[in-house]
Amino acid sequence: MYRNLLKQRYRLVFGYIGNLFVFFPLVMMLPVLYCIWYPSVFVDSLPFLEAAVICFAFGILFKLIMKVKPGAPITVQEGAIIVFFAWVFGIIFSALPFIFGGYLNFTQAIFESTSGLTTTGLTMVNVLAIPDTYLLWRSILQFLGGAGFAIIMMSAILGPGGLGLYKAEGRMDNLVPNIKSSTRTIAVIYTSYAVAGILMYRIAGMNWFDAINHSLTALATGGFSTRLGSIGEFNSLPVEIVTIVLMLLGATGFGIHYTLWRRNFRAFWKNGEPKLMFLIIAFFTPLIMAGTMKYFYESIGTQFRHALFQSVSALTGTGFSTVDFIPWNQMGLYLLTILMIFGGNLDSTSGGLKQYRLFALWKLLWMEIKMYFLPKNALLKEEIWKGETKRYLNHSLVKEILLVFSLYFITYAVGVGITASYGHSLAFSAFEFASALSTVGLSVGITLPSSPVGLIWTETIGMFLGRLEFLVVIYAITKLLRDGKVMLAKRRND
Repeated sequence: MYRNLLKQRYRLVFGYIGNLFVFFPLVMMLPVLYCIWYPSVFVDSLPFLEAAVICFAFGILFKLIMKVKPGAPITVQEGAIIVFFAWVFGIIFSALPFIFGGYLNFTQAIFESTSGLTTTGLTMVNVLAIPDTYLLWRSILQFLGGAGFAIIMMSAILGPGGLGLYKAEGRMDNLVPNIKSSTRTIAVIYTSYAVAGILMYRIAGMNWFDAINHSLTALATGGFSTRLGSIGEFNSLPVEIVTIVLMLLGATGFGIHYTLWRRNFRAFWKNGEPKLMFLIIAFFTPLIMAGTMKYFYESIGTQFRHALFQSVSALTGTGFSTVDFIPWNQMGLYLLTILMIFGGNLDSTSGGLKQYRLFALWKLLWMEIKMYFLPKNALLKEEIWKGETKRYLNHSLVKEILLVFSLYFITYAVGVGITASYGHSLAFSAFEFASALSTVGLSVGITLPSSPVGLIWTETIGMFLGRLEFLVVIYAITKLLRDGKVMLAKRRND
């Protein structure tokens, strides 16, 4: 009987995955729209059509075989499996245009699409040797991945029964009671900022193509650029200011944005994440100026300009740069590595450990200090706000923080070790893998198309685990193995 129930639940799970990839080809066709203005690149867009057809056929096949009832609710455990497979298949289908176009091999293409959807920004692509449609596709991937690939694509499919998927993506910012309304609100906020960013870039002097791509990737804290020298190639202070604003907006949690949109300034001020983020930037910027920038620039203003930009880019997990990091001393690389590990706000487009967990850790330490001076039987509650919701530090939150921190640093240690084993210095290896695991995208030249296959896959897995924050992947794989074991045991008994 339990075996039959499992079959029904997995039909539901894979039916929803099929539904997702029936709609995903619409996203894959967006770069083809570029051909309306530039018909000469239509031939270069044919790989997107081929990939879209394969994706649609995959989705239809699953949908017809599984026959899912629309609106059927799913549990958090089933949501974890949907999120896991949605990302895996999404990465594979997103990689197909690069393979069909002959620009990247399978390993490189998977790396590129993973870097896109996880909003990392490390790349295998030479932006000078690839058509504009592919540059636009990379930007679309980052924009989609920043808002939560599975959430945005599934919101129109699941309806109010999608709470399990919403939580499985690691989100806490349920802005309104209805999940579908929450995802729509996130989409409205996110898209509005992107449009405003495009207009501001145009005013700053970018052409339309550069403005669209950089607005999508800056807001997604992704870092893919249409220029070989990233933002530094524009050598424009207005462009850098617009980029800093977009990076900070992208690194701020959607729940916090929602408090501002509702003019709930009291709740906004109660949130510790934005204050901590600005405090960290204010602390690290002069350190980078004094420790590194003074060796490259004589002007204090120029030192501050580049130190601030790199600090914001690293902390927000964006990966745009205005300098070359290879000549940097170890002091500067060390400081940026710390910023990349810290990351942006929870429920934002950023990676890393997240400001919410760092702030909660600080509150926990402060609470322990206060408890030391209170009577033994005294009770003390420490509140911590997320958006418009007030929470309290409790055992569950502390356990979650310890789990994520432990898994992060274990994975980080292994990844740095593997990277160093390919002959790179420990400082460069620590920097590069922190960039991959925290989905940042800054590089000291280790990540190249010519890099060893093992190194590329190590970074690919790091980006994937970092974006899904480990637990979702562990839960999904554990449930699949556990249910598979049950199914096999039942079959043997039969």
